[in-house]
Amino acid sequence: MSSTRYLVDKLAEERRLSVEQYEQIILNRSPELAAHARELACAQRKAAYGTSVFIRGLIEVSNYCKNDCYYCGIRKSNASCSRYRLSADDIFDCAQTAYDLGCRTFVLQGGEDPWFTDQRVAEIIGQLKHRYPDCAITLSLGERSFESYHALRQAGADRYLLRHETASARHYQMLHPADLALQNRLRCLSDLRDLGFAVGSGFMVGTPGQTAYELACDLKLIEELQPAMCGIGPFVPHHATPFANEPQGSAELTCFLLSLLRIMRPSLLLPSTTALNSIQTAGMEQGILAGANVIMPNLSPFSCRSKYEIYDNKVFGIEDAAAQLESLRKRIRAIGYEIVTDRGDPQAPA
Repeated sequence: MSSTRYLVDKLAEERRLSVEQYEQIILNRSPELAAHARELACAQRKAAYGTSVFIRGLIEVSNYCKNDCYYCGIRKSNASCSRYRLSADDIFDCAQTAYDLGCRTFVLQGGEDPWFTDQRVAEIIGQLKHRYPDCAITLSLGERSFESYHALRQAGADRYLLRHETASARHYQMLHPADLALQNRLRCLSDLRDLGFAVGSGFMVGTPGQTAYELACDLKLIEELQPAMCGIGPFVPHHATPFANEPQGSAELTCFLLSLLRIMRPSLLLPSTTALNSIQTAGMEQGILAGANVIMPNLSPFSCRSKYEIYDNKVFGIEDAAAQLESLRKRIRAIGYEIVTDRGDPQAPA
């Protein structure tokens, strides 16, 4: 364990390791090493952001998707999926609720739904910016062209979330149909950065065929890409996908990787994800204690929340929005942190 601990300390000092060193840390992790990494991560997070936890008002705008990713419950070939699409007015109503509850970032997330053209999305962004000039707008609408991203940036979008899912081209093809490629996903991330978006990437933990080497490549990609945000969560199977009978990912490993990401890049905006909270009791709290500093309460219309079922047993909140936020505040306060009313803009790396 001593040599592996040395590598974690080296990461804290130099903010970089080789792929082989990341792999060694993952393969040789232990409860003691996880505790050490967690301590370093929390110290780094508190130095950068104090005890603040930022909230993002998550609005799931559509579960239509033109893609057929093998792990996703809203894949186009899932005929049992009950489809929905929010109107612009629906989105504005959700945003007003989010604003009233203290959210200063709205996240518009959806499948790759062709109905959401550049013009339609740009008009929604423009209205949101007009109504809430003190708020940031984050989009998570999948792969689009450079011209499309440019139009959305010009309309006022501030941030874009696009998880790379896996940094291994071989593994990427195991998880996606032939018409999707890691090269294009990375092109999108490059375009987004060039256009001035605050970029978020990330990956799944425990997907079929994933090894410690693939996870090490994911960490190396985040190190080199230096995104403003990074979302990771355990793989959770969905019953209507080819991976229905595969085991889910590990909460323990997810939290360990959260700590490594925080150590690697103290300024990261790092969510404690819904997937983590869905498979583990107090998963949200465990993510925060491992180094995360963002949570994304679901403020979609209640009638739609269960329909955005990208994996089975997704926690989507049974309370109304106000009760959900108050519950989250109490849970976060109980572990020594505080939800704040703030855009939570990414900090420049130290």
